This record gives sequence, C-alpha cells and structure tokens, in this order.
Amino acid sequence: MDLKYNRQNDIVSRIKHMRAQGVDTLELTNENSRLLLVDSAVLPKVFSRVVEAKQLLASGKATSAAQAARIAGISRSAFYKYRGAVYIYDAQKVGRILTLHIELSDRPGILSRVLSEFAETGTNILTVNQNIPAQGKALVSISARIDDPGFEVSQFVKRLSACDGVERVLRISGQQK
Repeated sequence: MDLKYNRQNDIVSRIKHMRAQGVDTLELTNENSRLLLVDSAVLPKVFSRVVEAKQLLASGKATSAAQAARIAGISRSAFYKYRGAVYIYDAQKVGRILTLHIELSDRPGILSRVLSEFAETGTNILTVNQNIPAQGKALVSISARIDDPGFEVSQFVKRLSACDGVERVLRISGQQK
C-alpha cells in the first residue's frame, strides 16, 4: 500500500485522537519543513481571515488581493505575509488526482521538461500516456497525485504553459482548487 496514503490516514487518525484528548496542535516534520495542524479556534483571527481572503479570490468574489483582504477584514500586508503559509486542511484535497492533457512540440527533451515541472512541485506522477506525434505535435496525458493541500492547479497550469515546447494545456480534470 502507498506510504503517503498510509501517512494521510495516520494523520487523520491522529487528529481524531488529538481532539478526543483535548489537544489542539499536531506537529508534522520532514527535512524540508515543519508543519503544525492547529485547531483554528486557538489561533489569532488573522489566520482564518487570510484563508477567507484566499477563498474570495479563488471563487472570483474578489478580483484583487486588496479587495479580498478588505472584505475579509485584514490588511493587505497581513494577507501577503501569511497567504503562502496558511491553508485549510481538507483531507479530501490531500491525495487528490489531477489529469492534464497537453499538446507538446515534437522535439527532444520537451516531455522530460514537463515531467520535471511535476517533480519540482512534489506531485507524484501516476501515469503518462503519449500518442505518436503527428504534424510536429504530440498529445500527452499525465495523471498525478497531489498531496500538498496548498497546491494551486491554476498556478501549475500557468507554469506548465510557460515551458518551452508546451503548445497548450487542452483539458484539466480533477481540478478542485
């Protein structure tokens, strides 16, 4: 069985146990970062409001960070300070599957560059299916598991689209964020 899946289930079990015991913080550590899963009730309101501002932007109810911060009742500087560090923990978003259908130029190394982008973001590639190139283009379908709750699909698609040799991202499925 998949180790990350087991770890996710372990985390969920630990959270349930932690709440039953009246503990409000869970610490997760790896070599790159130290994460705390904390009950929002014990945090300053600014953190919940940053999440609210991020949701306003994602839903389109706010068109700018300044507008989202104003609606959420925080300063723009507080939003920018914490936006990359505060996320809602949603067990359904951790371990979700993303499938992209991408049109690539038929040149050596293009697919390798695209796969490197997946690796650099920490996604786990599950399948790669490339059709035989025709008229200088190759269609590729890539499915990957996303374990980072803060993973922004739209930002990742922009990043892929900017890669040399990526003609266009044709279809995205599994996009929840």
